[in-house]
Amino acid sequence: MMRIRYPQRPLLPSRATRLMTLLACGVCLLLLALPASADNREAREDWLDIVRQTPYWASQGVAANLATVRRWVLLGDSFCSEPQRHLLFDHRGQFLTYINNGDNSEATVERLNETRQQLVANDRVSDWSPARDSRRGYPFALACNQPFADMGKAIARMTSTEADYGVWGTWDGISVGSEESPASLVALFRAVYEHRRDQGRFSFPASVMPTFMGKTIIESGGQKDALSRQAARGIMQLRPNVLDDCEIPEAFRLHRIAQVDCALRLVEQNHRNLEEPFMAVFSDLPEDKREQLYADLLTQAYQIGVGRVTQLLQDEELGKAARYFAEQAGRFSAQDIQVGMIYHNMGRRDLGLRTLYYVTDARIAQGALCGSPAMTDDPWCDE
Repeated sequence: MMRIRYPQRPLLPSRATRLMTLLACGVCLLLLALPASADNREAREDWLDIVRQTPYWASQGVAANLATVRRWVLLGDSFCSEPQRHLLFDHRGQFLTYINNGDNSEATVERLNETRQQLVANDRVSDWSPARDSRRGYPFALACNQPFADMGKAIARMTSTEADYGVWGTWDGISVGSEESPASLVALFRAVYEHRRDQGRFSFPASVMPTFMGKTIIESGGQKDALSRQAARGIMQLRPNVLDDCEIPEAFRLHRIAQVDCALRLVEQNHRNLEEPFMAVFSDLPEDKREQLYADLLTQAYQIGVGRVTQLLQDEELGKAARYFAEQAGRFSAQDIQVGMIYHNMGRRDLGLRTLYYVTDARIAQGALCGSPAMTDDPWCDE
């Protein structure tokens, strides 16, 4: 941007000089009021450059902002009440604007990039990066149309509010429901957890379970035969190697009790590996905040693996964000810390926007589940 050099004022200005000065100031104020041209601000070639320059303190309040935008998307609320739209938001998760989709994906991307430029021109954001091919752009964009997300049906499956959704069966000494009196998936989760806990096989905190149920809604919608592009199968979206580790025979790999049992065994394994490095960084947090953050990171470990979450705590480069948040913990919520640890490491170790949304989405689904009539007074909803 071209700098305007102001002339030095004479020590004894004449009336004409004062008039000219006032006129000049008026023109300057008018120029400052006009939006800067986006053409004068070069686009960032890579949106990750914007992530890297974001200061850690900018994570204050980011979790609530991101949750608002993701809630609109997942529940079809607010600006996503019309599904053929995209929402744009900034590095702090703050909603900026929306666009109506174009006639095809190319037209939609072009419209998003034009909107990104305009947001810079109007000083709504200081930087932008265009989306090209499979590369994302900045400000970030989310599609309102989520054809595989049906929160109402997923909650009905979890709570068995429709007759077809009841479950019954046995697995490795665990019995749930009966043909005459089917149980809900929530009851199944509780039966498996309590059975293994009473056997002394589960030591992870019960505070993990509500978010874990939300994770199930997000990943499979509670559908027994769900199959992902990565070959993850069943209600818990377990990959073949995990099912092998749990020694589940081929004929039982979609068995819901077996799937939940295997998934919770994975949570226990992650807990045993994560607790020590977590406490080494965050032991000084107040108890409630520490428990919430730990539950969120344990949920995150289910998606990206406990090894990568441990790196976010211990690695010299990846652990910088965690160490900063531990030192400045009073300024951030537990959710801000979890989101911030992922955000500031996006583009490293295959961490991306899907990872950023994962725990937030699970919390939103948990909130919707716990807000349903069938879950009134459920003890896990009070966690």
